[in-house]
Amino acid sequence: MTERTPVAVVTGASRGAGHGIAAALAGRGWRVYGTGRTITEAPPGGVAVALDHRDDDAVAALFERVGSESGGLDLLVNNAAAIADELVSPKPFWEKPLALADVLDVGLRSAYVAAWHAAPLLVRRDRGLIVFTSSPGSACYMHGPAYGAQKAGVDKLAADMAVDFADTTVSTVSIWMGILLTAKLRGAFGGNAEALAEFAEHAETPEFTGRLIDALYRDPALAELSGHTVIGAELAQRYGITDEGGRRPPSHREMLGAPRPPSSVVVR
Repeated sequence: MTERTPVAVVTGASRGAGHGIAAALAGRGWRVYGTGRTITEAPPGGVAVALDHRDDDAVAALFERVGSESGGLDLLVNNAAAIADELVSPKPFWEKPLALADVLDVGLRSAYVAAWHAAPLLVRRDRGLIVFTSSPGSACYMHGPAYGAQKAGVDKLAADMAVDFADTTVSTVSIWMGILLTAKLRGAFGGNAEALAEFAEHAETPEFTGRLIDALYRDPALAELSGHTVIGAELAQRYGITDEGGRRPPSHREMLGAPRPPSSVVVR
């Protein structure tokens, strides 16, 4: 590990999980480039980048900028995803807007594109990491088939990109996050602090995942986890990390399923 400031790109950092991850990384000394279609405020020590991840040329320009300004890249967090309000509707997929399939563009394809541009910068470093934010929707039915396919897809990207990075210093990991205590979700409790506190016992702050990613990057055994999908709450146990107020978010493995381990079969 060197003394220089490590550099990260966090996609979808204008709100929710991405915003919290970017803030947590910046608070731990990272120089963070945070992307978002409407991002206006950068995390402390970070750089806000207005960017639509449907625009491949704009994505290419971002990584060219990172390379020019920082000489390389240490971490890419692929978090951007096109999530519609109707996602949580209990209706079958054909009765929901077709736009829910956009998550296969900004969410799955966009993660591949960002990783493609990030890879040449990451391999310049003595250590590099690509993290995909995911969820148990990869393994169980959650919010419908488009959402599930996107989460299963990024888990598979982590597994297969690890094979291609095997002879480099770059690792890839997908992290299942739990229920997130975003600003939007907190607001839904309408100031009922008692109800929020009770709900929070089973949830995670977005910053929690950011602290996990920082610890993961600094783990001397990082390469052993490359290609794997991990449950964030279980990763926290590995590193002794707690959430706000000293809470220990639970793993929902028994209820929602377990990540699929990467296959040892490689066909060239």
